[in-house]
Amino acid sequence: MARTAEGTPGAPHILIVGGGYVGMYTALRLQKKLKRELKRGEVKVTIVDPNSYMTYQPFLPEAAAGNISPRHVVVPLRRVLPKCTVRKARVTELNHDEGWAIVQPLAGPPERINYDYLVMAAGAVPRILPIPGLAEEGFSLKTVGEAIHLRNHVLEQLEVAESTDEVEIRRKALTFVFVGGGFAGVEAIAEVEDMVRDATKYMRKITPQDLRFVLVEASDRILPEVGPDMGKWTAEQLRGRGIDVKLKTFLQSAVGGEIELSDGSRFPSGTLVWNAGVKPSPVVRHTDLPLDERGRIKGTEYLTIEGMVRAFTAGDNAAIPDLTQEGMFCPPNAQHALRQSKVLAANIVRSLRGKSLKPYVHGNLGAVAGLGLHKGVANPLGFKLKGWPAWFFHRTYHGLMVPTVNRKIRVLADWTLALFLKRETVSLATVEQPRADFELAALDDAKPKQKAS
Repeated sequence: MARTAEGTPGAPHILIVGGGYVGMYTALRLQKKLKRELKRGEVKVTIVDPNSYMTYQPFLPEAAAGNISPRHVVVPLRRVLPKCTVRKARVTELNHDEGWAIVQPLAGPPERINYDYLVMAAGAVPRILPIPGLAEEGFSLKTVGEAIHLRNHVLEQLEVAESTDEVEIRRKALTFVFVGGGFAGVEAIAEVEDMVRDATKYMRKITPQDLRFVLVEASDRILPEVGPDMGKWTAEQLRGRGIDVKLKTFLQSAVGGEIELSDGSRFPSGTLVWNAGVKPSPVVRHTDLPLDERGRIKGTEYLTIEGMVRAFTAGDNAAIPDLTQEGMFCPPNAQHALRQSKVLAANIVRSLRGKSLKPYVHGNLGAVAGLGLHKGVANPLGFKLKGWPAWFFHRTYHGLMVPTVNRKIRVLADWTLALFLKRETVSLATVEQPRADFELAALDDAKPKQKAS
C-alpha cells in the first residue's frame, strides 16, 4: 500500500500540509488515536509548514496591542507533536495521483516526500487587490510577525510626531487607516486605538484629539458575523471613541502614503493595515487537486477532496459544504477549522481501518469580538452581549480554546498582570534592523581617522 520507503515497510504515511488550526489539531488527534501504531512504526505522520509553530490568530490583535506576549500566541509544533515528524519547509509542488510532494527546506536542495494519505490544510493568505501603493505601503495582521511589526510601527509613529513640530509630518504620523470591517479589521483597529490612547498619556506634544483612526469597509455594515443589530451597535461604539467608520467605501490609492478613498476624501497616513479578505494559500495552485472558481480545494461533506482517494482537506484553503445551510459553504473561521479537524482525523482513522466515513455537520455557535480593554461584542447561541460582559466572555472563551495548558497559563498570567501593572507602550522598532548600529559602527571605524593636533 505504502509508496514510501520511510519507516516500517508497508506502513502508511500521512502527509499534512500546513501547521495551522486544521494541521496541528488533526495531527494531535491522530497522535492520540493512533498512539500504539505510531509507537510501533506502523503509521507515520509528517507535518510540513514554513513555520515550526501554530499561531492562535484570535489573539493577534491583543498581541499587537501589548495585552499578550507574542510568544504566548504561538504553539511549538515539535513540543506538542512528539510522535510526528515536523518539517519546517515549503511545499512547492504536489502530485496526489502519484503520491509525492516536493518540499523546499530552509537550506539545501528541494526534497521529495512520498506519502499515502494527504491532508491539505495550507490555510490562507491576505487577498491583495491591485490598488496603487497598497503592496508598498500596507501590511496585514495574519501572523505573529505582523502583530509585532504593527505594534512597533504604530508606537514609532507616535515617536515621530512627538519629535517634530512640522504639521504635515505630525498629521501623517498620527493618521492610522485600517481597511476591512470583518473580525480581523475591527478587532485590530479597536485594540490598537486603545493602546495608542494609553500611550499618549506619556507624551508631551500628543493628545488623544490629535489622533485620527479610519476604518474603511466596502459593504454597508461591519462585523456581519454578529448580526446587523450588533454590527450597527459596534460601529456606533467605535465612532463614539473618535474612530471614523466609513461604510460603502473603497480604498482607491495609497501611493506614497497618500490615501484616496472612493468617497472623495484624500489625506496622508503613515499606517495602512489591510484586512479585506483572504484567499487560499498559493501552494494549492501547484498541485493536481481540483479547485473551484475562487481557487479553493473542492471538498466534500466528509472532508475528503472531490474525486480523490485518501485525500482530505479542511480550513481556509477548502470549500466544504455547510450541511446546515443548503448551497452554502463553511466560512473560513477558527470555529469551523477546529471542529473540522476533529472529524477529519476521525475519518482518516476510519479509512485506515476500513470503516465508512462520517460527514461534518456543525451549526453556528455565534461569534465574539474584543474591542479593546473591557470592551467587546458577542452573540453566543443567539444571546446578545455588549461591553464588559462581551469582553469577559471573549477572554473566557479564547482562554479556554487556546491550545495546550502551557499557553493557557501564560495567557492567563499576562491578563492577570495587566490588572495590576500599566500597559507597556515602548517601541522596539530597532529589533527589525538589529545590525543597523553594528554596521554604523563598522563604517565609522573604517573611516580614516584625523590626527590630533
